[in-house]
Amino acid sequence: MSEPVKVAVFSAGSWGTAFGMVLADAGCEVTLWARRPELADAINSTRTNPDYFPGVELPENLRATTDPAEAARDADFTILSIPSQTLRGNLAEWTPLLAPDTVLVSLMKGVELGSAMRMSEVIDDVAKVGRDRIAVVTGPNLAREIAARMPAAAVVACTDDAVAQRLQTICHTPYFRPYTNSDVIGCELGGAVKNVIGLAVGIADGMGLGDNTKGSLITRGLAETARLGLAMGADPLTFAGLAGLGDLVATCSSPLSRNHTFGTNLGKGMTLQETIAVTKQTAEGVKSCESVLDLARRHGVDMPITETVVGIVHEGKAPVVALKELMSRSAKPERR
Repeated sequence: MSEPVKVAVFSAGSWGTAFGMVLADAGCEVTLWARRPELADAINSTRTNPDYFPGVELPENLRATTDPAEAARDADFTILSIPSQTLRGNLAEWTPLLAPDTVLVSLMKGVELGSAMRMSEVIDDVAKVGRDRIAVVTGPNLAREIAARMPAAAVVACTDDAVAQRLQTICHTPYFRPYTNSDVIGCELGGAVKNVIGLAVGIADGMGLGDNTKGSLITRGLAETARLGLAMGADPLTFAGLAGLGDLVATCSSPLSRNHTFGTNLGKGMTLQETIAVTKQTAEGVKSCESVLDLARRHGVDMPITETVVGIVHEGKAPVVALKELMSRSAKPERR
């Protein structure tokens, strides 16, 4: 019998833990890196993650450590699931510890502030491992539902089809069905921009607007994503799939979505600081909306919903004023 695949997951947060469960259920030997000793101890002693999934039993072949070198040792795959804006600094510390041939896998859905790099580009820039050893997992994957082992599908993307297929194999379970895709650009953009549109839909919900508004924002938000993707060389069909429409619908529809919830609080009249204070986990779209808009401007792409979100979140514009400005834009053909 062959040795089990060894996987390091850098994060014991909600999505890191949930995906670690998937990998363990698929037969991998999984080590979670936890920043806090008390959380690592709780995971190992109680077989639960009390901070994120209390009462959910973790598989026996999943354990936790606070030592990044221990987590990374001999790992066939290294999973990165930390806030996107902290990736560069953390990965610089972890890179010397990585196993020589490990595949680096991003679960992160963001665009780096300043550089406007996608997460796979940041990984390549820091770890210097080559694009064929960098993969992405994305799609409609709300962590709490995955932890409850509810059926879900995802996309595993890599420029090397063989690597994507290996990753697909090690995270395929009866409740988690991964599909492969070679369009890393499109998959990452779908995941990053949907957080911004999720904020917009949440704001609309908080304002008490209806399903017509929600449907319009989702559809036009997808159009913005596809325009940017096309300008960056992505495959337009990616945005009709799990990494595009699938992820967007889940984020914009579910109360489990951090970005939707964050936007709802803003739409109800809370200030940015008040909303941050009541938000326990990172809502990636709050920072990434600025970097997504930066990326769009670099490529000469018009993204009015994204621009509206930036105005509300970072420029203090009242949602009712921002909505009026968005609706007052000049009329144009739909496919433009």
